[in-house]
Amino acid sequence: MTQLISDKRDIEFVIHEQLDAQKLSKLNDNFADFNKKTIDLVISEAKNFAVKELLPANKEGDEQGCSLENGKVTTPDSFKRLYKIFNEGEWLAVTEDPEWGGQGMPRTVASAAAEYFNGANFPFMMYPGLTQGAGHLVDHFGTKEQKEIYLENMYTGKWTGTMLLTESDAGSDVGALTTKAVRNDDGTFSITGEKIFISGGEHDLTENIIHPVLARIEGAPEGTKGISLFLVPKFRVNEDGTPGEFNDVICTGIEHKLGIHGNSTCSLSLGSKGDCIGTLLGEENKGMKAMFLMMNEARRLVGFQGFGCATSAYMYALDYAKNRIQGKNILEFMNPEAKSVSIINHPDIRRQLMMMKVNVEGMRSLLYFVQYCADMALHAPTKEEKEKHQGFVEVLTPIAKGYVTDRAFEICSTGMQIYGGYGFIEEYPISQLLRDCKITQIYEGTNGIQAMDLLGRKLGLNKGKPIMDLFGAMQKSVADAKAIPELENMTVKVEEAINKLAEVAIHMGQTAMSDKVLNAFANAHPFQDATGDITMVWMLLWRATIAAQKLEKAKKKDKPFYEGIIKSLQFYVDTQLPITLGRLNALMNTSSAAVDIDDNMFPS
Repeated sequence: MTQLISDKRDIEFVIHEQLDAQKLSKLNDNFADFNKKTIDLVISEAKNFAVKELLPANKEGDEQGCSLENGKVTTPDSFKRLYKIFNEGEWLAVTEDPEWGGQGMPRTVASAAAEYFNGANFPFMMYPGLTQGAGHLVDHFGTKEQKEIYLENMYTGKWTGTMLLTESDAGSDVGALTTKAVRNDDGTFSITGEKIFISGGEHDLTENIIHPVLARIEGAPEGTKGISLFLVPKFRVNEDGTPGEFNDVICTGIEHKLGIHGNSTCSLSLGSKGDCIGTLLGEENKGMKAMFLMMNEARRLVGFQGFGCATSAYMYALDYAKNRIQGKNILEFMNPEAKSVSIINHPDIRRQLMMMKVNVEGMRSLLYFVQYCADMALHAPTKEEKEKHQGFVEVLTPIAKGYVTDRAFEICSTGMQIYGGYGFIEEYPISQLLRDCKITQIYEGTNGIQAMDLLGRKLGLNKGKPIMDLFGAMQKSVADAKAIPELENMTVKVEEAINKLAEVAIHMGQTAMSDKVLNAFANAHPFQDATGDITMVWMLLWRATIAAQKLEKAKKKDKPFYEGIIKSLQFYVDTQLPITLGRLNALMNTSSAAVDIDDNMFPS
């Protein structure tokens, strides 16, 4: 079985040739050392660690899973050593402030590590991933004292972090939560409540777990306006920084799930004995605003999780197709002496591999681009550039999470189809990738919620400027591509699709503001699909433009790579873009059937 879980050459293409990431080194002192040589070293080290350490533990984590006994969760045996060496390599907080144990790496460069690590073992990566996100909350909203107590311990992996939002009756509707915070005389709060679906909520990897918890202070308004955010450690912290008294955070159960078995998904009881103490993180009644900082970053991480499954599935399926001998070449079907060939020679297998190829390449460019925009939003030289790139991040986050994970699951399913019956059994890796990938469509806001966010919030954000800036960036790529004769016919079709999407976006926005608002939101997910498709073909056009320019002077070994990029654009334009145009035409109808149907018309 291949250990090539990602395409290193394509990663280098996106980072160096599409995004030119080394230019970020001139924007921030922390980035100064990240020249091409350093970036290539990071990519190579990430690949080596993923293949040699993370990947071998993935199957064991899936088979062994986590267990709960007397309130204590035991993780897979290999995860203990893996967590130790992961932190020794300082991989946990690579993009965070070196003052607190981070490496100050550009997010664009860290994308390569995110791809390799999540493709190799994303159930394990949930432990450090959530820790970084929780630490970022402390970094952004914490007091000086909170930072000194928690931040370095979290960024170095000594302690882990989580995210406590969900309750049994408050899932997507977070404002319905019942977890309560009561003020104490010393400025702390007594916390009581029950939280569910907490990834990494209890485990045996570290000596302490730090829980950011959403709760309502006694007397605060109902709904999301009355929610505050608290830091609740599993063990209270002594004055010398060591874990002290148990803080009445009890694991009451772990979920037995379809996938991600190596990650402990817990139910937690806070203050069941009346002795759970938390400290306010940020301002009172501003907890949802603070938590959205972590959630939006987590949504982009989930995009990488889904994509990691997809790129691994593609590389596995490609290797299998090259080596699996089955059936004659269709051109030799009537020849009784013809030998069987590898299945990559069969047209339908090639079609499926191309479908996987174009989606993986487009998603890689999209996810890395969003992280590049996040870098520029913080470090671009002018306020105007910062705001423009932040707008890109805002608009593309639901695509990077929702659209990407929808396509990723389809890619894993296609990979299983290429394996045939072998893909359906656990001996091969595709079945686990398919099972693990499914959750990425559900958590951190279901993909239906991502679609509602795109339609309800992002289209009209800042009076529509970010979405118009995005269309402007697409049109610039069209203009660049038109200068290349061999891309001209494809570019015209891409331009037509972009213009059609702009027309549909205006229509959907107007419908969402009218008395047909329910019709609009019934079509939000198809709109997200279509927007994602156009974003993908934009990325493929951008890539093909660079490849076409490089081809003339390319070394012999690089020519097939660049030619393959152009072929990806052709495949998408020929086979997928007509489907997208059909989706866009359907959206102009804004069908009301889903909202008009009476409940009695469904089976009783």
